[in-house]
Amino acid sequence: MELTDIQREIERSLTSGFVDRNQLGTQSMMPQFIHNAPGDKMMDHLREELGHCSSFTFAIAFITESALTPLKVKLADLATHGVRGRILTSNYLNFNAPKVFRELEKLDNVEVRIAKEANFHAKGYIFDHEVDHYQSAIIGSSNLTGNALSVNYEWNIKFTSYDNGAITAKLIDEVEEAWQQAEPLNEKWIADYEIEYQKANQQRFNRGTTVPKQSALTKIKPNAMQSEALANLAQVRASGEHRALVISATGTGKTYMGALDVANYEPRKFLYIVHREQILDKTMDSFKRVLSNEKDTKFGKISGNQKDLNAKYLFATIQTLAKDEWLHQLNPAEFDYILVDEAHRAGAVSCQKALNYFKPKFLLGMTATPERMDDFNLYEMFDYQIAYEIRLQKALDEEMLCPFHYIGITDYERDGETSDETSDMQWLVAKERVDYIEKQTDYYGYSGDALQRLIFCSRKSEAEKLAVELTKRGHPSKSLTGETPQHERDAIVAELENKQLEYIITVDVFNEGIDIPCVNQVVMLRNTQSSIVFIQQLGRGLRKAPNKDFVTVIDFIGNYKNNYLIPIALTGDKSRDKDNAREDIERNELSGLSTINFSEIAKERIYQSIQKASLDDMDVLRKDYRELKNRLGRRPLLVDCQEYGTVDCMVFANKCANYYRFLVRRKEDVYLTNDEEAILSFVSIELMNGKRVVELRLLDELINTNSDISVTDFKDEMQQEEIYFPDKTADAMLDVLSLNFFKTVNQKKYGNRPVITLADGVYRLNPVIRDWLKANENFNVLMRDALKAGLIRADQYQQTEQFTLYKQYTRKDVCRLLGWSENLVSTVYGYYLKDGVCPIFVNYEKSDNITASLNYQDRFINQDTFQWYTKSGTKLHSETMDKILNKNNTFELFIRKEKDVDKDKSKDKKAKRLYYFGQVSILDTKQEQIRLKNGKTKSVVRVILRLKATAPYDQYLLFEK
Repeated sequence: MELTDIQREIERSLTSGFVDRNQLGTQSMMPQFIHNAPGDKMMDHLREELGHCSSFTFAIAFITESALTPLKVKLADLATHGVRGRILTSNYLNFNAPKVFRELEKLDNVEVRIAKEANFHAKGYIFDHEVDHYQSAIIGSSNLTGNALSVNYEWNIKFTSYDNGAITAKLIDEVEEAWQQAEPLNEKWIADYEIEYQKANQQRFNRGTTVPKQSALTKIKPNAMQSEALANLAQVRASGEHRALVISATGTGKTYMGALDVANYEPRKFLYIVHREQILDKTMDSFKRVLSNEKDTKFGKISGNQKDLNAKYLFATIQTLAKDEWLHQLNPAEFDYILVDEAHRAGAVSCQKALNYFKPKFLLGMTATPERMDDFNLYEMFDYQIAYEIRLQKALDEEMLCPFHYIGITDYERDGETSDETSDMQWLVAKERVDYIEKQTDYYGYSGDALQRLIFCSRKSEAEKLAVELTKRGHPSKSLTGETPQHERDAIVAELENKQLEYIITVDVFNEGIDIPCVNQVVMLRNTQSSIVFIQQLGRGLRKAPNKDFVTVIDFIGNYKNNYLIPIALTGDKSRDKDNAREDIERNELSGLSTINFSEIAKERIYQSIQKASLDDMDVLRKDYRELKNRLGRRPLLVDCQEYGTVDCMVFANKCANYYRFLVRRKEDVYLTNDEEAILSFVSIELMNGKRVVELRLLDELINTNSDISVTDFKDEMQQEEIYFPDKTADAMLDVLSLNFFKTVNQKKYGNRPVITLADGVYRLNPVIRDWLKANENFNVLMRDALKAGLIRADQYQQTEQFTLYKQYTRKDVCRLLGWSENLVSTVYGYYLKDGVCPIFVNYEKSDNITASLNYQDRFINQDTFQWYTKSGTKLHSETMDKILNKNNTFELFIRKEKDVDKDKSKDKKAKRLYYFGQVSILDTKQEQIRLKNGKTKSVVRVILRLKATAPYDQYLLFEK
């Protein structure tokens, strides 16, 4: 019987995976070993297989909501395409919680059954491809749990087989037999199981070790964040400073950290200032736990109903404290330690009044978000002393916060239109939209035994009407706005905590400050206007709490121009780079068990927003500059941008040619001559990217030592530090720094003079430039700054190697790093052979505007193998091809995802960046004919390349999606 194309492909893939890796197999059909390596997580494989199958069956013993919730987005997309699935699970060991079975019932396109086998412990995922008559399967140790799919060290094998494969047939028969015997999941079964589950858990508890009750005043031990912050605060005071600021994400233990520092300080009298009365009692209780040796009578309050002015530890609301009748009853030197919570609010008139009145020996500010929308300089107020800083991503990495699953879905659509900035109120509270909100929030669920949800919307009237409408539907809800009196706010929060409410619906009231650990679902029904506000609202649910394994964050994404802010806010990316923003959308894992999940339509909307947005807009850069200037109390340098992670230094180089021009636009008092600026532009544009460090190192040392450096000493230095610096690179470095590498037009642009010279085995800085550095302090500072920023940026690259895998390079970068004596970009297109090295440049997805209109099909065959086509009109055995395809040559593969080109700005096609996939070898070549759109054919050579380093699965998927 003649084999079909699919059978041949499967046969090759199986042979490649199990017999001979030189037999080419297609990635989607290749056997693969999956063990949750970095960039190769079981969850990624599940998502990818689900995205291509016609149906699926999971036979899984254990299931948790932490794995099911992020998969729901993919399953919902499959439902719109008519793809159905089955899940066969069990009650083995009573592991699965009853609630997860109820979550499984919500999957409209998935049928669920409970296996009859008493010890059902299967872990298999089967994906059908009905049109092509084959199946893919993943079998191993991973259950459908968050840890098993992303974190745990697991062993799984993925393989593909045709319908008549023996193993596949046996697997399918086994699954079908178990399926037919299994019991359909329904509410009666769940109710009966719930009784059994509770009994089993009680028996386990009774058999367990009795846990001694802990006193409410058990001594608090600092966590890692708190220990580091406490040490830094001690150092700040030891150096003679009297003020400091701690920046710490909500939920990381700022309050206990403050109490621990007060305990270390041992103040004669202490004042804690808060801006919201509802957190006053909780804060005081936290301090009592830390200061357990102090009597309760030592603690007191200054608030609306209580004035304990003589208490040693005094906790005050600023609204009451700032009133003259109470403020002036206290001596300006009354407190030797004052702590201001939510310090970013310290610019308010009331807080300034109090802080200007008191003269403490030490003033500490704590905040999660120091950035402000006004011009108040918080950093100046605390003498620019930042004792400690931990933001959202780091806090998640340190497992200090509750993991979250971000779900980005499209907002309600009517007649093909969805909400945007101009939507009227009637649209926002229409019955159909409320139906949609109710359905989606129920579908994506929550962790825990009761729904406790915050909804952020855009307008006060929307919040009020939504609360009324949802209450009518059996979801007790209340709105809370800026006009809600404090006592009502407290009562509403208490109702949510006591499970009397399901929803609190607000506008911006809960962006910060409020502490409701029980919140297990955050819903965003508004445009993302600011990354700061987005993180503030997201953070409302990230505080850890009993019976809360994760937070579900549901973002209803409309047609908003600011949608591009979403991936930037989630990842904290400051590169202002569109490629990075697009990658952030594709990478589902954020940190640990936290995930990012977009529906197909929502993802496309964000792509469109990124495409239209100007991420490096001057207004944005000016805002970032002002914030950093406030933080530092001086004019920021590029090195500050790198160290504080505000804006990548290359944004300024790409936007303005150099930082000096940006400073001039900011009307800063700086001046360079044209010649000085030309040299600064050279360093900024050509060297500061840090892709090769040797030029930066040599220039930095020549300037800082103010003396010449021998070639031998510099080579020895590079060798000791294992920096890639063969003789060819040394020659190339001199070509660059002498400007000989560049075309005449660029030599003129960069001042037409060598930056360094080499004579008698010694590197010398051009004496003219050295004189400029001595004569102009501005030039000296900006040159040193650009070099230092570049050296910091160079840490992103593996300097022991010529190139760094999966980093991006332009063709000019490649010419320079390969050690070519001149910039050959104008002649380098798809490939170029020089000195036995042939870089290959591939546009992975061809643009519709390519004039030749060739369907090259440059593509990954699998993670180890790439199919590449030469230029059209090429003959396999021509003299040129014989030279290029000589297997003694070294081949370097660079790939660009062509559809990511910003067509409105891509005037210089060769300046576009390509990902480096490492060295490759030639496995096979073949002469082929390519048909053009005009019907004519041209010869072309197909080349099969073997990657020296297997491409990580997530990097491979960036090109395949």
